[in-house]
Amino acid sequence: MRCPRCLNEDPTYFYLGSKGWMCRRCVSFKRVLIMEEQVQIAPYELSVDCEEYTLDYPLTSLQKNVAERCAKMIFEQDVLIEAICGAGKTELVFPTIAKMLSLKKRVCFAISRRQVVLELQQRLAKTFTKAKVVKVCQGFTDDLFGDIVVCTTHQCYRYHQYFDCLILDESDAFPYKGNVVLAGIVRTSCKGHIVYLTATLDDYLKKRIKEKSIVHLQLNARPHGHDLPVPKKKVGLQFMLFYHLLRWIEMHREKPLLVFVPTIKMSQYLYYFLRLFYHCDHVNSKTRDLDTKILAFRNKKNNLLIATTILERGVTIENVNVCIFMANHPVFDEASLVQMSGRVGRTFKYPHGDCLFLCSAQSEEVDACIQKCQKANAHKMFVV
Repeated sequence: MRCPRCLNEDPTYFYLGSKGWMCRRCVSFKRVLIMEEQVQIAPYELSVDCEEYTLDYPLTSLQKNVAERCAKMIFEQDVLIEAICGAGKTELVFPTIAKMLSLKKRVCFAISRRQVVLELQQRLAKTFTKAKVVKVCQGFTDDLFGDIVVCTTHQCYRYHQYFDCLILDESDAFPYKGNVVLAGIVRTSCKGHIVYLTATLDDYLKKRIKEKSIVHLQLNARPHGHDLPVPKKKVGLQFMLFYHLLRWIEMHREKPLLVFVPTIKMSQYLYYFLRLFYHCDHVNSKTRDLDTKILAFRNKKNNLLIATTILERGVTIENVNVCIFMANHPVFDEASLVQMSGRVGRTFKYPHGDCLFLCSAQSEEVDACIQKCQKANAHKMFVV
């Protein structure tokens, strides 16, 4: 027996109810009978000529090469685009989306986090001006169908075998990472092939690369052509790390400063201390007015923001410098360190910046992140 939605085959999850067999592993999304034919969604009539799109800036030769390869290979098998933070991963799939729309194919852009869904929907609507781009996430489930559906991975349960092409952004991010139920639901929502976009590979993608069951495209260059900022590392006792942090803040206090910490409690303690000397704020997963605080930071109402990993992805702050306090903490793995350091130097106007790792002990993850940045600068060409 196999669940048609989450692909579960473990018999311990199946149970026989009064109406038939069901899967308990994904029952929280909606009850579906295992032997029941899946309800087919009424086809959405795509807009005419909605494949046209406009860009704020032209793609570089390297970006074009990767984008064209993806648009060609997606009809044959799944594609993985491994690109460094700030390389313009979203723009790399625009030709693929346009090609799909020109063939009247259904496209989905699936993302782990709700906030990124809202931002990306606006971005795609601005780019594909003749297409209907809908957002489907918590609070936005009234209109489910459009030329392009931008949704959280959780919402893919609504679209069983519906999409011809699905673009999965940051598959190594919470809550998708390691969630076999979500992985199954995303997979079964697409009857075609999937484009994976990420800067950091998880074990699943590494395995598929080794098996050669996926097209692997790699891009290690940002559009502005400057090198990826390589983080600096300082190791010492915790009281010395406070000294280095204060010194770093003083050195860069004229610029927006983003300080990452591993725990909510540490973000609160550090905020109460630093606000005695600086105009600052702090955010974490329990912050109710998160969007307001991020906007205030963007608008330079305060130039120092303390954050947990809640801001490690999907946030671009112009001219920001980053410090990761207690970078050797177990909460920070290589992927999160790469993402946090990748906030630096993303824009054309400010392609440079400073990133500092403050560690109370040596860390393999910290060293691996630094080596990854150095390797990216040495090998900018894409690899298949």
